[in-house]
Amino acid sequence: MEKIYIIHENNEWTVHLTKRLEELGLPYEEYHMGEGMVDLSTIPPQGVFYNRMSASSHSRGHRYAPEITFGLLAWLERHDRKVLNGSRALQLELSKVLQYMALNQAGICTPKTIAATGSEQLIEALKAFDGKQIITKHNRAGKGLGVQLFDNFYSARDYVLGEQFEEPVDGITLVQEYIQSPDSSITRCEFVDGKFHYAVRVDTSGGFELCPAEACQIGDLFCPVGEVKEEKPMFEIIEGFNDPIIGLYEQFLIENHIQVAGIEFVRNSEGEIFTYDVNTNTNYNPDAEEKAGKFGMLELAKFLGKELDQVRSSLALS
Repeated sequence: MEKIYIIHENNEWTVHLTKRLEELGLPYEEYHMGEGMVDLSTIPPQGVFYNRMSASSHSRGHRYAPEITFGLLAWLERHDRKVLNGSRALQLELSKVLQYMALNQAGICTPKTIAATGSEQLIEALKAFDGKQIITKHNRAGKGLGVQLFDNFYSARDYVLGEQFEEPVDGITLVQEYIQSPDSSITRCEFVDGKFHYAVRVDTSGGFELCPAEACQIGDLFCPVGEVKEEKPMFEIIEGFNDPIIGLYEQFLIENHIQVAGIEFVRNSEGEIFTYDVNTNTNYNPDAEEKAGKFGMLELAKFLGKELDQVRSSLALS
């Protein structure tokens, strides 16, 4: 029987989707790639394969999960299986450098960024931002891993040369101009089936740990950027959000064969938008969704069910 196959490495993030699939009575199977194996001499089963591999897998002890997932996706795509968020999506998930180049190709503005390896090269990169606030981050990250904010070159240099410096898993650190939001927030746009679903305002006054999932809200890395001055929700869905950036994002997703994503941007005091992250294993915040009555995992489950019906119809005709 044809199924929905979920490719992932984190049960805590996937359980919300499988619950929705069960609610809709949709058959599914999980491919947990924390430790994986792909028999390339066999033929894959029929169904819909949805890739949710994460750039932060190494932070959960699954260092090589993305690498074996590339093999799995190549096997599936070689046999013309229906793959959602396939090899290209995984490439972008694992590299912000590739994300920024693809975003720029689509006419989408990103912050000034320099990629570097090695302390000497990092310090040279920092000099290009002297006099400005600077962010350092990991090229392969997820969950805000390695994000640090510095007021000047000297504090950033001390971090790079100090014991607290966190080496990225792929060795590439990004040095980026900090874009100041007037209200200390960023906006995350969610897309299902390549179409805009909703936008959520994320309060960054407490730090850059911005993963919407419940599992990310306790015990993960935290980068303070100032005191929280008032009690307010960290995630809040924006009613009636409408901006020309949505059209650019949807075209970007089409060009890069991505069906499901969360794309984050910051707007400066002049109203200019700078896009800085594409999440292809997107999660949703339950409190914000409950308040707004919009449910990303439910829409995703419905989308997967529709894709499964199309596969079944094609097989019936063949």
